[in-house]
Amino acid sequence: MRDVSVSYFDDLETRSADRRAADLAEALPRQIARAIDRAPAIAGHLRDVEAAAVTDAAALARLPVIRKSELGRAQADLPPFGGFTTVAPADFEHVFQSPGPIYEPGRVSGDWWRTGRFLHAAGIGRGDIVHNCFGYHLTPAGMIFEAGCRAVGAAVLPAGTGQTELQVRAAADVGTTAYAGTPDYLKVILDKADEMGVTLKISRAAVGGGALFPSLRAEYRDRGILCLQCYATADLGNIAYESPAMEGMIVDEGVIVEIVRPGTGDPVPDGEVGEVVVTTLNPDYPLIRFATGDLSAVMPGHSPCGRTNLRIKGWMGRADQTTKIKGMFVRPEQVADLVARHPEVSRARVVAGREGEMDVMTVKVEAEGGDMAALEASVQSVLKLKGTVEIVAPGSLPNDGKVIEDTRSYG
Repeated sequence: MRDVSVSYFDDLETRSADRRAADLAEALPRQIARAIDRAPAIAGHLRDVEAAAVTDAAALARLPVIRKSELGRAQADLPPFGGFTTVAPADFEHVFQSPGPIYEPGRVSGDWWRTGRFLHAAGIGRGDIVHNCFGYHLTPAGMIFEAGCRAVGAAVLPAGTGQTELQVRAAADVGTTAYAGTPDYLKVILDKADEMGVTLKISRAAVGGGALFPSLRAEYRDRGILCLQCYATADLGNIAYESPAMEGMIVDEGVIVEIVRPGTGDPVPDGEVGEVVVTTLNPDYPLIRFATGDLSAVMPGHSPCGRTNLRIKGWMGRADQTTKIKGMFVRPEQVADLVARHPEVSRARVVAGREGEMDVMTVKVEAEGGDMAALEASVQSVLKLKGTVEIVAPGSLPNDGKVIEDTRSYG
């Protein structure tokens, strides 16, 4: 039920399931058609795809996944954006560099990365001055949150990081009322303010880019600061965000989120941990089924705050579990291939361990029986290694998104 006491950023946040599906049926084919027509890398990736037929999540799930490694390779061949944008590089207002290096475009028009929705949910808006401690140099985080502040009418102190005493003095002199930055850097500022005997007016914090541990959130709460987090990337902008209900993260209205089995593009059942794959509706940078490499899971129902979009559990680890065993790399895609070869197998998990000074590999497969000899032959053929195969009961493997587990101690 919609909570009428909550202020919403717009009506999109409280759409019915039918309206959201109808809107998606219009927006998704239009986005894919634009990408195929104007972004050569996407056109090559979606060769033979009929855009008009991709009108729902089921049709979207049949398209191939784009991985970040593909961006790097494409950018080396066609700098700076590898043919993934629909706008010429010089027509963007900004070009950013992230580790890799990977280059990302940026615009100053509108809330291009869609962080305004998150800031609004955090209670930040007109009348606030935001102490923005996200980086402004090369990487886009500072501009991502500055654009969101403009969208909600808040002023910005572009602080970045470092020079903590000057930050405290500026926050006090200017009267900043909200913080944007990584979760732990706010504590650095607050502790320095205590040391200097300065009282700050910060009462809300919008954080991202790092882990927000419950103990840290509790410390901020004890200081009278509401701290909420978002899940955003330089490529995609805001993907999901917390509301004051703090029950999972609500998917942003400008993206479509799928949770897939690592190493594949196959959606997992709701509640099962898998890799986050995102399709953005940004017309300038139309990444279609972009694999983030992060793990999460879909939560049931809607947020108590009244926002009706899909919820995910937030960041739950990395999906890229590539591990070297006996000198050979084993990758999630290989585990997916192993499962695909045996219809009786629903899931599989490679466990790397040690016996004495030797690596050992155990492959656990969920199945109702099976041909052990055939499974062992497939393991050696697909993984290029010999290992012990264990058949386990369906549903018995942990629901943590791992298809490769490394139990070896490196201490």
